[in-house]
Amino acid sequence: MAGGVIVLGAGPAGRALAHRLLAAAVPVTIVDTHPERVWQSTFACWSDELPDWLDPAAFAARLDRVGVAGTALDEVDRGYTVFDTPGLQRSLTLDGAEIVTDRVTGIDGARVHLKSGQVLTGDVVVDCRGALPHEAPRQTAYGIVVDKATAAPFLDGQDALLMDWRGGIVDRRALPSFLYVVPLGDDEYLLEETCLVGRPALGLDELKRRLDVRLGGLPTGVRRIERVAFPMTGSSPQPWREPTFRFGAAGGFKNPTTGYSVAYSLKCVDDVVDALAAGRDPMPELWPASARAVHNLRLRGLSVLLQLNPTQTIAFFEAFFAMPIESQRSYLSRRDDLTGTMVAMTRVIRSVDMRTRAVVARGAMSTPGWTGDAHREG
Repeated sequence: MAGGVIVLGAGPAGRALAHRLLAAAVPVTIVDTHPERVWQSTFACWSDELPDWLDPAAFAARLDRVGVAGTALDEVDRGYTVFDTPGLQRSLTLDGAEIVTDRVTGIDGARVHLKSGQVLTGDVVVDCRGALPHEAPRQTAYGIVVDKATAAPFLDGQDALLMDWRGGIVDRRALPSFLYVVPLGDDEYLLEETCLVGRPALGLDELKRRLDVRLGGLPTGVRRIERVAFPMTGSSPQPWREPTFRFGAAGGFKNPTTGYSVAYSLKCVDDVVDALAAGRDPMPELWPASARAVHNLRLRGLSVLLQLNPTQTIAFFEAFFAMPIESQRSYLSRRDDLTGTMVAMTRVIRSVDMRTRAVVARGAMSTPGWTGDAHREG
C-alpha cells in the first residue's frame, strides 16, 4: 500500500489489527482517547478459536475442559483459555505506529475528523471502537478476585466452571444468573455472578447481593472487584452494509449468545490484514453469504433467550451442552458454518419440552427490536 491504515480504537480488536498490520509492514495510525489505558476486563475463549501467532505471555490459564451445571454438574470436554489481560495487551506491541490521543467526531471516507480540529487522511479507515447500541440487550456481572483456597469450595472439583445455574433462580419472575469461576494465574480466581442477557439486564447491586447469598457471605481478602456491563450485539444489525469498515465488537464479531468477541477478532485479524495489504476490501471476505446468514440466526437466538423464563433458560443450556462438541463448536465458534449452526439449533429445539419448544420457535421467528444503528462518538 502507498499510504496507511487509520485504526480507530485501541482495545483488543484495534490493537490486534494494528499489531498485525505493522508486522506486515503496513503503516498504521491509531486514534484513541486513552491509548495506553490498561485493560481491566477478564477475557476468555475456547482454545481452538485462537490463532497460532499469539504470544504465550497472553495466557493466564489453559484448561482441557470446563464444568457446566444446570440442575446437575457436567463437563464440556473442550479446551478453554483465560487470557492474562495485561499480558495480552503488552504482547500486542505497537512499535512503529503513529498514536494519536484524541476523540473522533466524524468519518468522511478515508478522512477522520478529530475533536482537536485535526483531520487525518489515510488509505483506509477501520472502526474498532466497540459496540454502542443504546437499546441492545446487555450482559452484566459482578465478580470478586480471590485466592485459590477461597475459590476451591465453589469449583465442585472442577478446574473452572463456565456456567453454574444451581441456585441462580431467586424469583420465578426475575432473570436467572449463574456463577462463573475461572483461574487468572498467580493463585488468583474470579468468582462472578453473571446475568447472561436481559433487556434490561440485572443491575450490579442485585448481582452483588446474589453472589453474597450464593457464597454464604462475601469472603474476606477480596483482592479486587470486577464489574461487567456491555451490549450483546454490534453497532449495526448488518455491519457488511456500513460505509466505514468496522472490525471487532463494532463490526458484528460479538457472539450474541455468549457476549464473546475477542477470540473472533484475533482469529480473523490476519484475513483483514491480508486484504488491506493487497489493497482489497476485506468486507466480502469477512462477510460471505454464509456468515451473514449465521449472524442473522444468532440474533434470532438472542431473541429466544430473552423470551425464556428462568426454568426454560436452564433447560435450554442443559440441552445445548448435552450436544456433541462438534455441534457446540459450530454454533459458538464458526461464524460462517450455516449448516452446522442450523443443525445445532435444531438439536436444542428437539431436546427441550414442548412448552419451551414453542417459546424457542416464537423467538426464532420474531424480528429483533433492538437492532437500530447506534449513535457513535469518541
